[in-house]
Amino acid sequence: MKVAVLVFPGSNCDRDCEYVIRHLLRQSVQLVWHKESNLKGFDLVIIPGGFSYGDYLRAGAIARFSPILAEVEGFARAGGLVIGICNGFQILVEAGLLPGALFRNQTLKFICQKIFLKVEQTDTPFTSLYSPSQIIQLPIAHGDGCYWADKDTLAELHQHRQIVFRYCTEQGEATDAANPNGSMENIAGICNKGRNVLGMMPHPERQAEGILGGEDGRLLFESVFQLVAK
Repeated sequence: MKVAVLVFPGSNCDRDCEYVIRHLLRQSVQLVWHKESNLKGFDLVIIPGGFSYGDYLRAGAIARFSPILAEVEGFARAGGLVIGICNGFQILVEAGLLPGALFRNQTLKFICQKIFLKVEQTDTPFTSLYSPSQIIQLPIAHGDGCYWADKDTLAELHQHRQIVFRYCTEQGEATDAANPNGSMENIAGICNKGRNVLGMMPHPERQAEGILGGEDGRLLFESVFQLVAK
């Protein structure tokens, strides 16, 4: 298994992802600078969180035009596995690899806290080791995490079962109080129709070992590695 973790000016979760892949899961990983233009030989591409290009214009709007994104688009359209976390999710949306849009949090404040998520789909490469409707806890840290989609796009997300994670209570209820940023239908993560591209606002890499308070995020990466190993 070989993993690429992309690095943009302003990325700040690239090393977290690298640590999880290299030191916890003992897989090969390489940090790939955004000006590179080759992803040959990689099994998984991770676009990490942070503030690429300082979030100028819109979060992810400038990073979308980095040279490496053309390679990511080709990699994804050929069936390659891609995970976009937080700012990575924003970049994937800006690049058109995932539908919808991400706006400022409803409170207009940056939010950094642990939240509960309901795993809505377990038939993706990223969630196969979770149980259906499992409630997990992951941290969030974002100012532009409010997911929005128009009526037709939302209908397609439902039709193709692309809503992978929802914000919820500890009991699994998708309430307004459990929605930290005002996302439509409590949506916290989605995949593309091909199910090989995942975007999510919560940070699985920050909840991957016991010393950080839990390992709910580790299963996401292990799901991918198990699939590739097979």
